[in-house]
Amino acid sequence: MAVWFQIALWKRILGALIAGVIVGMLWGEGAESILWLGELFIRLIRMVVVPLVFVTLVAGIVSMGDPAKLGSLGVKTLGIYMLTTLAAITIGLVLAAILGPGVGVDLSTAVPGEVQEAIPLGERLISIVPENPIAALAEGNILAIIFFALLLGISLLHIGDEGKPIADLMAAGSETMLKITHWVMEVAPFGVFALIAWVSGTQGVSALLDVVTLALCVVLACFAHLVIVHGFLIIKLMLKLSPVQFFKGARDAMLVAFSTSSSSATLPVSMSVAEENLGIKPLVASTVLPLGATINMDGTALYVGIVSVFAAQAFGIDLSLADYILIAGSTTLVSVGTAAVPGASLFLMAAVMETIGISPEQIAVVIGFILPFDRPLDMLRTAVNIGGDLSVSTAVANWEDEFDADIFYQKHKF
Repeated sequence: MAVWFQIALWKRILGALIAGVIVGMLWGEGAESILWLGELFIRLIRMVVVPLVFVTLVAGIVSMGDPAKLGSLGVKTLGIYMLTTLAAITIGLVLAAILGPGVGVDLSTAVPGEVQEAIPLGERLISIVPENPIAALAEGNILAIIFFALLLGISLLHIGDEGKPIADLMAAGSETMLKITHWVMEVAPFGVFALIAWVSGTQGVSALLDVVTLALCVVLACFAHLVIVHGFLIIKLMLKLSPVQFFKGARDAMLVAFSTSSSSATLPVSMSVAEENLGIKPLVASTVLPLGATINMDGTALYVGIVSVFAAQAFGIDLSLADYILIAGSTTLVSVGTAAVPGASLFLMAAVMETIGISPEQIAVVIGFILPFDRPLDMLRTAVNIGGDLSVSTAVANWEDEFDADIFYQKHKF
């Protein structure tokens, strides 16, 4: 038992991931019998999401000591999130235009999938203000929780000593929830093993062979976005930090994101590695990461853009430069509203594809065509989302003097 805990967590997770692929391929449909173990792991990490976000955000705001700093932090966070999303879409559209994943594809055999309408932007904005904060906590409405936590934290700053008992309670609650998160993470290798075995056994990577060019396009776009935008432009060029050290620090969270396909479920792990591996202080980790899990969907954005071009090519629709710009703009809005749960992007593509003249019936056929192999690609783009969240958090922490370089450059055990 002692030997198990001496192995670095990322090694245990990666080993479980590889073992899960092998067992799933050998076991086939039978791997579904151990899915409950993976679902138990997801329930455990979702269990801590709401209390962790709420108490750490309130504690972080109180610790800053100046409400004005929150405005600076918020503007920088939203600005860089939107820029990285636009960069992701651009990379996806360029690769789709070059590789032509939809050229010559026959969609006649596809079974139409159900298309869900995207929530109107106005309705989504209104939902940020909770009618009942307790209900928002119970329902796990992250944006509403963030809004109420911001108000509570700012009010504690203004009332000063009178609010110290509540401020101390939130600080203690933050430490408590991080400790619980560490315990939950020890279950990660077993949960990852079960989830990957199930995916490999019931869906299989072989499904990607049916649409190899589209899959290749998505994989290349995800890799290019992580390496070029986050690794080189942000971490190395803007922050003068080591991209290698950054990805080492982020790997635990990215591996969990890959296995769960959920940004929100990975949030506790992201917050833990941000503070312990990347030197991001609690103020930034507790504000930037929850917001990123809700609105920063780089992987989703590039995927929706690529699939839109794929659909246009498959149906013989010629796209002009104006069409590509239209896809980029609408995808930015759609990706911001994408729910941080597995497969959510499938049901939000309609809004983007309709802007370039694809009919609802054609959209349903496209979704039905890509649905069988969406899970492996969903896993990959969720890992990109989490890597982007941590990259942006590192940048904001540097700009706000909430960054500890000694922790960032700590020697990792291999």
